[in-house]
Amino acid sequence: ALAEQHPARLRNAGDKAKLISSNDSSGFTFRGRFTDKEQAISVGHEISQKAHSALRWLIGRQGYRHDTQVFIAWAVSGKQFPSPFGELGGWGEWNDDEVPEPETVPAEAPPDHTRDLGQSFARRLNVYMAGYGEIDNPTEDIVVMGLDSATTGRMAITYYRELKGAEFLERLRRWHTAMAWPQRFSRKETDAKGKSKPVVGWSPAAPAPDTISVAAYGRRLDDKLRKATVERLIPCVIDGRPLPRDLMEACAHRVIHRSGQDSWEWELSLGVACALFKGFYETHPDSHQRRSYAMALEPTRTSRDYLFGRLLAIAENIEQKALKYADEKERPTNAERLMQHFAMRPASAWLNIRLALEPYLERLRSSSPGLLKIRKDLLDDVTGLFQPDDFTDDSRRLSPEFLLGYHCQRLDFRYKPGAENATDAEGDKA
Repeated sequence: ALAEQHPARLRNAGDKAKLISSNDSSGFTFRGRFTDKEQAISVGHEISQKAHSALRWLIGRQGYRHDTQVFIAWAVSGKQFPSPFGELGGWGEWNDDEVPEPETVPAEAPPDHTRDLGQSFARRLNVYMAGYGEIDNPTEDIVVMGLDSATTGRMAITYYRELKGAEFLERLRRWHTAMAWPQRFSRKETDAKGKSKPVVGWSPAAPAPDTISVAAYGRRLDDKLRKATVERLIPCVIDGRPLPRDLMEACAHRVIHRSGQDSWEWELSLGVACALFKGFYETHPDSHQRRSYAMALEPTRTSRDYLFGRLLAIAENIEQKALKYADEKERPTNAERLMQHFAMRPASAWLNIRLALEPYLERLRSSSPGLLKIRKDLLDDVTGLFQPDDFTDDSRRLSPEFLLGYHCQRLDFRYKPGAENATDAEGDKA
């Protein structure tokens, strides 16, 4: 028996859109092609009920949804596999509470998480993927499908791919390896007394498509733009297509023009922008333009943009430390306020920032001479890595690469080894 009508309510109980629908027998639906709807498609009643019920169950169980947009992936055999739509983070996790202050450094210094973060992430990612060895075989099929509706009555399949298990895992591994970068996380944990407290830190991960859309266009972006962005990113994850350059540049633009953003939103955008820039060039289709970046500070990298980013982070840290020791109210530093000008004209902007640092250096001279010496030596070391023409060139604006140097230097200050913390503390006491 053929089905005259097909089920709705696939995405939720109030969903009226149908994948198979033909109620326009008096219009232009079949003119020039068929005389009746059965000639267009014929589906048995039992098959229709089974297929729609299975799809409804999969969407409710493991669908990636936003507004009317739904993406769903499943193994034909029913075996478990990693989701291609979210983040696989949580490895090599950094925790602010685990990093001691200079005055409370233990006898045995904590491990330096920033030195082997990339290798640790790759190792844990491979172990994670190896746990899905059951689908890593030539006969296992993975299906990825996207659904959306333009009207209340019609639903369309906007994306559909069938992949072998090994190919699916390899593409997922490639995406998360290329786009991995320390991302800010915030969660609540319960202590021994049963009290809940917020925990903020950094964890290496590739940002999810929805997170990228927020970082590129802000948390107030409309649903149409969000859905269009996610639809552009899913083929990058599943099909291995190059990352759209305009998305990478949009994320970097919002980081540089930070006015109107909350602190947490700007930190999120910074991590995503660095991840996209790193992944864009590591997977660039032109092999001559490919570059490789570490997820930690690279003291030997001498590219102009990377070094200017490090200088900006050092200036920001000096001013923050001086304000902290003076017990002044926290406020935006000169480096933060001049970031936009710094990106456009780095040489002249750095001259202004460096001159504005003098009062804060004088404050550190009396409150923390040890830290002052370390920071001034670091400024000299980074400045010495420049080529003379690069340091004074004000005609070329900075590429988003300077954000990588800026972010890595900030994280290095926050999560540096205990030995360096001890040196700072001894210098302060002296």
